[in-house]
Amino acid sequence: MTTIGILHPGEMGSSVAAAARAGGSRVIWASAGRGEATRRRAVADGLEDVDTLVRLARESEIILSVCPPASAPAVAREVAAARFGGTFVDGNAVAPATTRTIGEIVTAGGARFVDGGIIGPPAFKGSLLEAIVLDGPVGAASAIKMAYAGWNKGSQALLLAIRALAAHEGVDAALVAEWARSQPDVTARSERAVSANIKKAWRFVGEMEEIAATFDAAGLPDGFHDAAGEIYRRLAGWKDTATPPSMAEVAKTLAP
Repeated sequence: MTTIGILHPGEMGSSVAAAARAGGSRVIWASAGRGEATRRRAVADGLEDVDTLVRLARESEIILSVCPPASAPAVAREVAAARFGGTFVDGNAVAPATTRTIGEIVTAGGARFVDGGIIGPPAFKGSLLEAIVLDGPVGAASAIKMAYAGWNKGSQALLLAIRALAAHEGVDAALVAEWARSQPDVTARSERAVSANIKKAWRFVGEMEEIAATFDAAGLPDGFHDAAGEIYRRLAGWKDTATPPSMAEVAKTLAP
């Protein structure tokens, strides 16, 4: 039985950990310094609490890092400081350059490094994940994640900004009516951008910054995703909300 340490069991990390358990692995986590919501998720998914990162690093053969993008290098430094000597998998939404930096940190601490990227929603309870191996250097998995999320979450931020603009100018109803005639799926997509993402908007800020950095490193304009990051930053007040706001509330928050 392979022992996998998960850092940290947030909404996505916990579902990945549960999928690993469904595949027959022992999955452990460290509760020290974590919040009550994280604890509840870990208990619900049957994860074994080993209390500290030091013990997690000692007992794990694989450590999987799934955390907010801005925290990914710090998590890598903590693991390196614990002298982890197994395989460290970075599954975070970070730029290829950030991934390479993380790889340097953990390999200097004695670990083997795997560049990973998680695409899609949290896994269904009891289901497995599909691992797709890319033929490319470290950074390739992160690059495809940046490209995928650059469209998926970037386009949703754009739709929210457009609805806010239309509401600010008093033409939202007219816009929705025109979409119904010429692009009938767009209104529903803009509504889903609220219902599916609003409670995670705070997390997407760092992801948009990493995507912008990826575009810039490729010599492409980065302003698209800098702006998307600002959209999500303005919506961060609905973090973990149980009841999504209305489109009118979102529009007023974005363009008061």
